[in-house]
Amino acid sequence: MCAVVHRGWRGGSAAGTVVFMRGWWQEIADLALPADCAGCGRPGGALCERCRGALRGSGARRVEPSPVPPGLPVVHAAVDYVDEARAVLLAHKERGALRLARPLGEALAGAVRAACPGQGPGSGPGPESGPEPGSGPGAGSRRRAGAGSHRVSGARPGTGSGAGAGARPGCGSGARPGGGPLLLVPVPSARRAVGARGHDPARRIALAAAGVLRGGGRPARVPAVLRQRRRVSDQSGLDARQRRANVTGALGAVPGSGRLLGAGPVVLVDDLMTTGASLAEAARAVTAAGGLVIGAAVVAAPLTRINRN
Repeated sequence: MCAVVHRGWRGGSAAGTVVFMRGWWQEIADLALPADCAGCGRPGGALCERCRGALRGSGARRVEPSPVPPGLPVVHAAVDYVDEARAVLLAHKERGALRLARPLGEALAGAVRAACPGQGPGSGPGPESGPEPGSGPGAGSRRRAGAGSHRVSGARPGTGSGAGAGARPGCGSGARPGGGPLLLVPVPSARRAVGARGHDPARRIALAAAGVLRGGGRPARVPAVLRQRRRVSDQSGLDARQRRANVTGALGAVPGSGRLLGAGPVVLVDDLMTTGASLAEAARAVTAAGGLVIGAAVVAAPLTRINRN
């Protein structure tokens, strides 16, 4: 059910109960009522096979916003935020279509694998790694001139690989922590957003992705280590500079998070990246708490704001 939704909720026991009951009712309704495909609207189930395949895409790719916010780790996205992928993410996030967490988690798991190849068992090349150059990822994939794949170097384009000048946390930054599970740390949602939706979409998808990774032989956990320290404004309508100012210093680690973060390397996860400001702030907060961020992974990133390398 949704007991995890109101953990750490500070709006009082009554508010926490409301969130719990709303999530519980969403799950019951999702199972009991007939549903059309969230991706294309055709009848026959919550997600048809064609749209499920679109979510898998042709392989996760490295994505980078322009401009790049300071502190942003290397990010991989499973699909483009277009067509079926956009519809499925919105249905899960805003309409409480909770059964979509599993296929979205599968997509996120592919991006996590691309973000940290070689980390732990079961990390050999798979269908998510090494897509053909020029093949667009994700729902409604489109071939675009100059959109070839580039393996994560851990550095900004043109700066070379390794931990030198311009290097960012990622697979090529020299970080090769040994042992321990992979820690998927979701960017936390605002409490009021969790209350309005009845669930935390990014955390739910992260839990599904961790299950997929464990099923493939790679130990993975989703520790609840980040929280919002102050209220932030709605990010919609803000440009990159405004978003960065809006979230800077907004996240902090929960008490005892240092011990949890010491268990293994961290991959920051979210459902969507636009300007990268939230992921950069999450990276700052995790690093300040003693965690080792080796990259970031998202389900989708929009075509219009992302340069794919």
